Amino acid sequence: MAPDPKARRAARHLQASDQTGDRKGDASVRPAPRREPLTVDRIVDAALRVVATQGYDALTIRAITGELGTSPSSVYAHVVNKADIDDLIIGRLSSELVLPEPDAERWREQLLHVYGQIRDQYLRYPGISRAALATVSTNLETLRVGEAILAILLAGGVEPQTAAWARDSLSLYVAAYTMEIALVRARQTDHDQEWVVDRDELMGRLRALPQDQFPQTRAHAAELTSGSGHQRFDFTLNLMLDGLT
Repeated sequence: MAPDPKARRAARHLQASDQTGDRKGDASVRPAPRREPLTVDRIVDAALRVVATQGYDALTIRAITGELGTSPSSVYAHVVNKADIDDLIIGRLSSELVLPEPDAERWREQLLHVYGQIRDQYLRYPGISRAALATVSTNLETLRVGEAILAILLAGGVEPQTAAWARDSLSLYVAAYTMEIALVRARQTDHDQEWVVDRDELMGRLRALPQDQFPQTRAHAAELTSGSGHQRFDFTLNLMLDGLT
């Protein structure tokens, strides 16, 4: 009897690496050309191409099979379901992160660097942070990143329970931050979303509000709409870290 989906998933996540082998045929017979074998890595590659070009909302089994030129049954021979693919793609991104050795003197700087890398990974693939939000990961690469973040927090003198919840809160903020950017960018390219305004127009609208009802909003429209690049991101992470020790 074939193992159930959960057992297949757990077994794959415990593997140190994929193991593949080729059958050897008669050396005197020229082998027929073969299609490149389908692997978990190729499925993840295809999933990331879909997200990079079409956004996370377009990520379906059908879209992946279209990228690979294969059938859904072939994909399901290697992955359990869509949630499993979510776990795999976040694991792939996690594997690319550079994680420092925890340093008590530089723990804040280290956390900002790690979460900055995660932010930039998510921004490369529009909306992909939804996969991280929706998954309780058993992927070893994802768990490796969580272990490193927890170790950095503890090295900084953060109490264990606080460190555990802080890791969760910081990760949620990064996912939400990148999701908002993905949504804004999608609306800016959608002709049906022409109501989206730029900063100057928004500031003008805020300053045009009735003075008796919105005195503070009118007076501080510039501050409310300020921030370029990742200034708000850095501000919020530093604000969260300020409350930990």
